[in-house]
Amino acid sequence: MLGLAHIARRGFCTSRALYGNMRIAVIGQSLFGAEVFRLLRKDGHEVVGVFTVPDINGKADPLAQAAVTEGVPVYKYKRWQLKKVAVPEVLEEYRSLKVDLNVLPFCSQFIPDQVINMPKHKTIIYHPSLLPRHRGASAINWTLMCGDKSAGFSVFWADDGLDTGPVLLQRKTFVEPNETVDSLYNRFLFPEGVKAMGEAVQLIADGKAPSITQPEEGATYDPLLKKDKVEINWGQSAQEIHNFIRGNDKVPGAWTTINGERITFFGSRVWERLPPRGLEVPITGASKPAIVHRTGMVLYGADGKMVNVSQVQFASGKMIPASKFGKDDSSTQELTLTAEEETMANTLRTVWKGILNIDVDETTDFFKAGAGSMDVVRLVEEVREKCNDIRLQTEDVYMNTTFDDFFKCVVRRGRGIEDKEPFTFDAVKLRKNNMDLTLPHQVFIDNAFMDASNGDTYNTINPTDESVICKVSKATVEDVNRAVEAAKEAFEEGEWGRMNARDRGVLMFRLADLMEQHAEELATIESMDSGAVYTLALKTHVGMSIQTFRYFAGWCDKIQGLTIPINNARPSKNLTYTKREPIGVCGIVVPWNYPLMMLAWKMAACLAAGNTVVLKPAQVTPLTALKFAELSVEAGFPPGVINIIPGSGSVVGQAFSEHPNIRKLGFTGSTPIGKTIMESCAKANLKKVSLELGGKSPLIIFSDCDLEKAVRMGMSSVYFNKGENCIAAGRLFVEESIHDEFLERVLVEISKMKIGDPLDRSTDHGPQNHRAHMEKLVEFCDIGVKEGATLVTGGKQVDMPGLFFQPTVFTDVEDHMMIAIEESFGPVMIISKFQDGDVEGVLRRANNTEFGLASGVFTKNIDKALHVADTLQAGTVFINTYNKTDVAAPFGGFKQSGFGKDLGQEALLEYLKTKSVTVEYN
Repeated sequence: MLGLAHIARRGFCTSRALYGNMRIAVIGQSLFGAEVFRLLRKDGHEVVGVFTVPDINGKADPLAQAAVTEGVPVYKYKRWQLKKVAVPEVLEEYRSLKVDLNVLPFCSQFIPDQVINMPKHKTIIYHPSLLPRHRGASAINWTLMCGDKSAGFSVFWADDGLDTGPVLLQRKTFVEPNETVDSLYNRFLFPEGVKAMGEAVQLIADGKAPSITQPEEGATYDPLLKKDKVEINWGQSAQEIHNFIRGNDKVPGAWTTINGERITFFGSRVWERLPPRGLEVPITGASKPAIVHRTGMVLYGADGKMVNVSQVQFASGKMIPASKFGKDDSSTQELTLTAEEETMANTLRTVWKGILNIDVDETTDFFKAGAGSMDVVRLVEEVREKCNDIRLQTEDVYMNTTFDDFFKCVVRRGRGIEDKEPFTFDAVKLRKNNMDLTLPHQVFIDNAFMDASNGDTYNTINPTDESVICKVSKATVEDVNRAVEAAKEAFEEGEWGRMNARDRGVLMFRLADLMEQHAEELATIESMDSGAVYTLALKTHVGMSIQTFRYFAGWCDKIQGLTIPINNARPSKNLTYTKREPIGVCGIVVPWNYPLMMLAWKMAACLAAGNTVVLKPAQVTPLTALKFAELSVEAGFPPGVINIIPGSGSVVGQAFSEHPNIRKLGFTGSTPIGKTIMESCAKANLKKVSLELGGKSPLIIFSDCDLEKAVRMGMSSVYFNKGENCIAAGRLFVEESIHDEFLERVLVEISKMKIGDPLDRSTDHGPQNHRAHMEKLVEFCDIGVKEGATLVTGGKQVDMPGLFFQPTVFTDVEDHMMIAIEESFGPVMIISKFQDGDVEGVLRRANNTEFGLASGVFTKNIDKALHVADTLQAGTVFINTYNKTDVAAPFGGFKQSGFGKDLGQEALLEYLKTKSVTVEYN
């Protein structure tokens, strides 16, 4: 059997052996083998030896590395037998271990019968097909090439045949229409296969392992696929061509001849739309030319139907998007490097050498040098870490395999270069919080829910227990384009663009009413998807969203211009007036901490101004936005006015930034992403931008404050919405004389906090939004401790299922420490002392930050309070309160916390353009 491309390690659990341990030899060399090895050890079995292959280019395989790490003997044999005769010294060394069972996960070597049959329990092997179908080393490929509707794997007892031994167990799954070798392996064959190997060994240990003779009916033996065996036969149907291409994606790659050159295709999908317009490319043997278009290359089958491929690879190994075939490729243009980029080349060379264990020059090919899919993940992460946070996609590596091409790609990324039918939709139905929930989960375009253009989905996770709520469509650029087209038509030609302003207000009021009618359902969905405590979600997340729509609904017919006196053109007169007009199609990107409320803050003003909207909810919290979309149809909003596009920021968000027909983009999120968005918007079409970004809001507590209130509001300033709050007090400055008492009272209040299920009405503190954020909080606190700050309480995950993080307090925090500078965006209270009476000093410290979103002060001295409010460099200042936002009060930051306002009358200006009109008359 051949080893395959592998994915990142995943954890699995099975029961321990019941009747003692077995002495096991693991024979293989893959990451899959390494995971099986770890699982067997975890289950209490004694792995007495790992048998693998010699190092390639000085690099040990994953199985060998795992064994060395855990102190298990490793034996590296170039071969076990010579001319079908076992190598004596190898056989003797193996015999000395007195093995009870051989376990072969993806073993690429031929093992002699003496070794197969020597152990007490003989040998079991993993095979990635449902035996007896697809015997042979390319089983996964043939599963897809043959268009099988089901796929799976077998664990069988080895015999002297090839994949013909009795079956111990099998597992199967469905095959997606556009499944590839990689996706099938990563989704099912790898994770479930590891668990199944553990189960198989356990069955053997318990004396319960079956031995089911393979039938010959339906048996196939499929030959090993090599490059010369996978030329495309154009006499087949489009579906057959699709199966052939995806069955060879990524290895060895189905190919054809174009202009005398071998061209390999990847990323195949059946194309069921009208033929696209684009560049025609003749293909040897094909009935029609291929068409290169904006999302790939369409290929015709003999039945006249189409397949679209997304990437092509030249004979040289260079891979490009299929949409670029036969066109000028900017990636091949010469780059004049800066000194910093020259230095980066050396850094990247070092990274490649560290992964490949060879000397690297411009022609070194990453994959031909032995790299696998796990190395791709490592490379992408190391580039982000060591090259100024330049973020690549894995496809960037696959499309730039030589060092020179890859380096140029990194440079480019661093520069930022890229009649009415019944309303029905597919919905997930759940019973939760004593109510029946109906959850839309698809892309919402033109008043219709639909799958993403490529059918891709992802899981949205409940942070309370990390269970999957449902699968959500993961939008593509094609979906963004379709949504923008719908929004543009609604604005320019549709009912919305012709509607009276007051009628728009009526629709918005109606939508607010529907939101109120569904408030408990919305709050439940919000709580499930974001982790927000239900009572808070009901009052704030949903409640303020309703208020926001009602507030801006009232503004719809009150957007007015001015008349302006100018010098008349005598003897004529002039009338000059201004008009406030909608901008057009607006893109909105909202964060995951207040999914519905942030939608409302931006979208309500946008709609009141008369615009149409394409909105991307945060990838991890899309459900209330999609439920809101359902309500918008019920409220009577015309098609195309509101479009909700769930998906990743790197795809959907970037497409918003770059789309020429989006004229305004409103974003709430991190400062680095905000900068990227601003840069992309400037390069695309100079679209208007408003940014509400990161914060490190100071809260100054003077000794002359109402201490009881200061403690209560100080707690709220940090722990409100479990700290996932853009205006959270990132740092508390407490006057020295009350510091200890303030801390003592805070700790008492923390001890009273109930942490648990956010749907429990008595819960105070729910789970953090998603695992990656939880891990960042742990890292944040670890850094604080290492820097010398005093961790008074918390700092780690709560010892219970779910993403619960302990309310945390740091004291003795000095200005230079990372935790004093960077935003945690979690329930972490950072306390710093300041000397009694040193008002100006503490103000300097509070303003010594690149952020300026919010701030606060507690004191009974009104002169001091107003002086502090005048001096603090923040868009919002709270005096003797905190978190007191209102739909009528503008909200937004200074400095690197962004610019532009949400809420209040000022928010309307973000979504309007001013036109000046001058009339001359007698």
